[in-house]
Amino acid sequence: MAEKIVSPGVFTNEIDQSFLPAAAGPVGAAIVGPTVKGPVLEPTIVNSYGEYVRLFGELIQSGSDNYQFLTSHTAKEYLRQGGPVTIVRVAGTDTTRATANVDLTVRPTGSIDTIFTLEALGDGPQFNNFVGTGSALGTDQLLTPQSDSTSNEHFGSGSFGGRGDNFRWEVSNRNLSKGTFTLLIRQGNDTIKKKKIIETHANLSLDPDSGDYILKRVGNQTNTIATEDGVAYLQPTGEFPNKSNYVRVSNLPDVRKTPNYLDENGNITDAYGDGTTFLPPVGSGSFGGAFGWNNRYPLVDSSDTSQTAGDLGTAEVEHPFNFYDTINGTNSQGVDLSVSNAVPGTGGYATALSLLSNKDQYNFNLLIIPGIVDQQTDHSVVIGQAIQLCEDRGDCFLVYDNTNLTDSVATAKTNTEVRNSSYAAAYYPWVQIIDATTGNYRYVPPSTVIAGVYHFNDVVGQPWFAPAGLNRGGIDSAVQAYRKLTQGNRDDLYESNVNPIATFPGQGVTVFGQKTTQKKASALDRVNVRRLLINLKTFVASSSRGLLFEQNTSSLRNQFLNVVNPYMEQVQSNSGLNAFRVVMDDSNNTPETIDRNMLVGQIFIQPTKTAEFIVLDFVVQPTGAAFPE
Repeated sequence: MAEKIVSPGVFTNEIDQSFLPAAAGPVGAAIVGPTVKGPVLEPTIVNSYGEYVRLFGELIQSGSDNYQFLTSHTAKEYLRQGGPVTIVRVAGTDTTRATANVDLTVRPTGSIDTIFTLEALGDGPQFNNFVGTGSALGTDQLLTPQSDSTSNEHFGSGSFGGRGDNFRWEVSNRNLSKGTFTLLIRQGNDTIKKKKIIETHANLSLDPDSGDYILKRVGNQTNTIATEDGVAYLQPTGEFPNKSNYVRVSNLPDVRKTPNYLDENGNITDAYGDGTTFLPPVGSGSFGGAFGWNNRYPLVDSSDTSQTAGDLGTAEVEHPFNFYDTINGTNSQGVDLSVSNAVPGTGGYATALSLLSNKDQYNFNLLIIPGIVDQQTDHSVVIGQAIQLCEDRGDCFLVYDNTNLTDSVATAKTNTEVRNSSYAAAYYPWVQIIDATTGNYRYVPPSTVIAGVYHFNDVVGQPWFAPAGLNRGGIDSAVQAYRKLTQGNRDDLYESNVNPIATFPGQGVTVFGQKTTQKKASALDRVNVRRLLINLKTFVASSSRGLLFEQNTSSLRNQFLNVVNPYMEQVQSNSGLNAFRVVMDDSNNTPETIDRNMLVGQIFIQPTKTAEFIVLDFVVQPTGAAFPE
């Protein structure tokens, strides 16, 4: 109190109880699976499907047809309602990304040939300069710069040219007097006369002391997978963050440097002559040669040792992918699901899920792993790891698939009854959707479309509403369900904690259940209650983080109560709670508790239940009978 109280008067004081936590960012889903391109095993946030396609691609040609990975279908369904969503691309960890050397056309005696090497940020055959049909998915070609401007130097002898997902580099300008040059990143299917420039880096320098040094302007960082105590994490290498959306400067070999290229008078230092033997010449090339396809995906016939990277077009192998209904126990969309990949750090789903276990780094409330079916041994290992991830984090919920396309109701029941978790839910059967990009009709597992149902439920309602029923459970992208369920089928499924996908005349395909896989009957055997708890715990945890390391007094407790109580009242007013009580006072913060540097609170809640069964009695009475009050 600033006033000095001596003589009578009115004195005022301010007590600020309006403490507000830092606003939490939007929380979305995490989708784990293979993609056409993009960073491997690096959780990446996207906010629109257009951004997803730019980073991870969409179509892949295999055999004589175009396909989409289920990751793409799922992302499209979810992002129809907006973002964000975290994408984790699953693939092996033992491949080298496509690279291209920017070389000198004039090679002086004693100098190195390569000035610097560019490396694609993403992994995939589309970053090579090969395009073909059938099952030949990659070749090894690395083109050096060509000065003949009349040729399209992206094309090699006998090659079919580039794709839109490819890109090439071009040094479009070189200023020897200043020691700078301009680097263009161009779309892989353009031509000399019709260039499609997707990125421009002007006035780059090879002087490490310059603000335009190529490493500072383009970047050279990459991530590798490391493990400690069985948990995977990303280990960055390279000191300069990537500013290009497509390439980085490779750390091997070293970049040629031109320190003190200009003297005090602005003239080229004698050591550099006229500069022609130190700066990259005008010309262009393509990325390729560093990617071996077999390092990413297994072959269908792995016994055929004659098949090598860049030569998969044998009669024994149509393509190395098992899409949609051809997913089997060891190969889902080309990803090896062998038990050898079940250890974090070895690649695949185990590593992806281990990375996502870091709550402080990755924020999501829904987990989808489309293409993993809880039926085969290798798939079941992944499902178990995903459920364990959700239970350990306590702030996310798993939607998984428990059957293949043609599996029966009995199989769906059997596969689900082995699970017991309130953090997971399964649905049956598969549904047919239209692949709008290709115009094809595809049957996809339920999780692919359920992701969109959950997001729609959260947008038009609340996370603690049931993502089911005609109001919020409709699957408007579904053409039809693979199987039209009867009331008896739905009874059997629901009894075994499988959520039926029903078909009603004139009302379409609809999610008609919201059970978790928890066996014990309690409030947490319903999806809406589990997601209510996830929402409440996430808010309380994030808003309480700002109270850490503050003085443990009654004022601190009041700050907590002034944040949590209004939020709980908001949830109650939005039909999430029937009643609640928050206790944080001397009863649970004794002197002994405070001496242990702890602040303890209790939150009692009565969740609002949903009406899943409507029972109506029609009582027929004789004429003249009085209706009961």
